[in-house]
Amino acid sequence: MISELIDRANLPPRVTQWSKEVFRQLAIAEGLVHGIAPELVHFHEVGAVDAIVDIVGTCLGLDYLGIEEIYCSPLPTGGGTVKAAHGVMPVPVPAVLQLWQARSVPVYHNGIDLELVTPTGAALVVALAKQFGKAPAMQLQKIGLGAGTKQMVLPNILRLWIGETADNQALEEIWVLETQIDDVNPQVIGYLFDRLLTAGAVDVFTQPVSMKKSRPGILVTAICHLAQITTCETILFQETPTLGIRRSQQQRSILPRSIQTVETTYGAVRVKVATSNLPGNNEIWNVQPEFADCAQLAEQHQVPWQRVHDAAKIAANQAQST
Repeated sequence: MISELIDRANLPPRVTQWSKEVFRQLAIAEGLVHGIAPELVHFHEVGAVDAIVDIVGTCLGLDYLGIEEIYCSPLPTGGGTVKAAHGVMPVPVPAVLQLWQARSVPVYHNGIDLELVTPTGAALVVALAKQFGKAPAMQLQKIGLGAGTKQMVLPNILRLWIGETADNQALEEIWVLETQIDDVNPQVIGYLFDRLLTAGAVDVFTQPVSMKKSRPGILVTAICHLAQITTCETILFQETPTLGIRRSQQQRSILPRSIQTVETTYGAVRVKVATSNLPGNNEIWNVQPEFADCAQLAEQHQVPWQRVHDAAKIAANQAQST
């Protein structure tokens, strides 16, 4: 088993984790193509020694460079055909398409009808990239170039940009989905919120709006990452009478955060702790107890929710000051 080979290789923890995740994504894609469970997949080209070296070597390089987050540009579809273990296949090959579909990878055609993205390459970016699309705002430090041997109309070069997030602040690309509705049972909105959040939406909210012919309506806004766009839009179409959803891409600055557990007189409460995003500053800027934990303990002890919330916040601040 490839997973066992990786475990026995005495690799750095991140390299082991990343390498196994890349092969897991490959197994899922191949399993979908062949209609079998991932654990039953027998790797053909992707399981060869050169593919193992490519994947593990890439993960080793990223770990050696200290890369914390990976962003990938849209990928070229290529075209034509390629000889594979199952015979002549159209480009992109089925496994690549399955991998792209798993992350809603943005693709384009650059006029070159060759295999430009292999299953191994697709699995690497699908497994490791945080986001696909435009380059994030950063202070560029180094550039790496890797040239292929095949002659093409465009330069056959893979480029790697290495830099630090601009102003040392964490910026991420998010997508805003909006639609206004005026003929839905208000009780449905709560159900819609639950479905969108369960599907991975970062946030969901509504606003009252005035629509055509002065009809009162509701503007529904869902914020999500690229990978969740299709799922969130499907839920909005299924659960509301809307016929169209607007998309817009934005950047948001986020604070580093962690979940910690504190003890109160009422019991344990999880607390979200957010710290400064300024260089060299680890000051705690925000402490928020989890609502569900506070509500459960309040009901259990028959005390107001606010009392449990305040106790958790005091316990969290005391823990941070020690």
